[in-house]
Amino acid sequence: MNPVFLSRVQFGLTISFHYIFPPLSIGLGLMMVIMEALYLKTGKAVYSQMARFWTGIFALTFGLGVATGIVMEFEFGTNWANYSRFVGDVFGGPLAMEGIFAFFLESGFLAILLFGHDKVGKRLHFFSTLMVFLGSAFSAVWITIANSWMQTPAGYKLIYKNGKPIAAHVTNYAQVLLNPSSIDRLSHTLIGALLSGAFLVLSVSAFYVLRNRHVECARQCIKIALVVAMSTALLQLLTGDFNARMIAKYQPAKLAAFEGHFKADAPAGMSIMGWVDAKTQKVYGLRIPGMLSWLLYWNPNHPVIGLDHFKPSDRPPVNPVFQSYHLMVAMGMAMIGLALAGCFFWWRGSLFRQRWLLWLFVISAIAPLIANEAGWFSAEVGRQPWIVYGILKTSQGVSPHLPAGEILTSIIMFSFIYLMLGALFVFLLTRKILAGPGSIEPAPDGQHPALNDLVVQPNARMDA
Repeated sequence: MNPVFLSRVQFGLTISFHYIFPPLSIGLGLMMVIMEALYLKTGKAVYSQMARFWTGIFALTFGLGVATGIVMEFEFGTNWANYSRFVGDVFGGPLAMEGIFAFFLESGFLAILLFGHDKVGKRLHFFSTLMVFLGSAFSAVWITIANSWMQTPAGYKLIYKNGKPIAAHVTNYAQVLLNPSSIDRLSHTLIGALLSGAFLVLSVSAFYVLRNRHVECARQCIKIALVVAMSTALLQLLTGDFNARMIAKYQPAKLAAFEGHFKADAPAGMSIMGWVDAKTQKVYGLRIPGMLSWLLYWNPNHPVIGLDHFKPSDRPPVNPVFQSYHLMVAMGMAMIGLALAGCFFWWRGSLFRQRWLLWLFVISAIAPLIANEAGWFSAEVGRQPWIVYGILKTSQGVSPHLPAGEILTSIIMFSFIYLMLGALFVFLLTRKILAGPGSIEPAPDGQHPALNDLVVQPNARMDA
């Protein structure tokens, strides 16, 4: 058993499970801000009812995100000590800022939303919701910046020992924060998170409409979610294009793996779907000749750096990266299609009569989850064999003298624990969804209406 491979499996398992929750928190945070803003503007209690309901689900995703995120910090020391020593000077700042300016901002104001809902005015409540959203977004900012530095390192100098680099020290912190991939990757990551929140709201609200429950609240949620989903899905297409151009410039081996492009210096086609045989250097499937060259350079005959430009030992595993990348793109296009269909029937005034579309909305919550996970896999596996691109290989970052048997044991234990946590999350989420938004009681002017969540029966209904 290879300790490097097992350590990668362990970290991949823990971060894949963790990455379910932060995008949902960020996306739901924006939805809550919009709902609170509409309540502040209109005074209609239905918007407060919506915000209160989704705040409860936000708290659930936030709690699981915190619990699963702590594990990875320990793994840096237990499994990746050489890597931690190498990037410690670079990562110390962003990770500290994530804790101070993001986590405490988010958790502090979340306490007001959860425990002070009926005790503060509408304006303070809206401000608290905004701070919770910004805190969750700032967390993604700092983590993405740190990860982007691994992809396109900048603003550093190497410290050598016995002729080998042992650490990277910061020389220009602005260049570290604004490294060549930071903005493109951050925009793509954040918009993917907003899609997660929009489609979760769309899914649950469509379920309520189909079951004729909480219909007034559900219809308003669907309209808000469709606006967010449509705008962010189209923006994601644009940020994806920016990312591809950035990757072509700074990580050409990764881009070549995305499309199974082997020729060292030739025009490149774009695959719609397919299978890559790395031994024969062939892609089997539906492919548009010259399309990648055209998208990158507006010229179908422009050469694109291929995998043959790199030594075999410096190439990522092609077919896994190819498949995950195209899965991400497929989910993105599916979300655009669903959002377009929803907006079209909304414009026609027949959205809530399209039961087939509402059922598609119900299952659509899985699409951004798959897209986010597949995108993360493409980005991280696509930069292999480097843990810090072009500087430190993954095999050099693992902890020395790490017993493979202990890693395997921890993988089995983590798998069991995460299965339990996943089941608990699904159970609690289902319980909240089945209970639905609470009933509304009158409240003094300037305060939120009191919501009696505890007395709502699972089969409670609201007229349209």
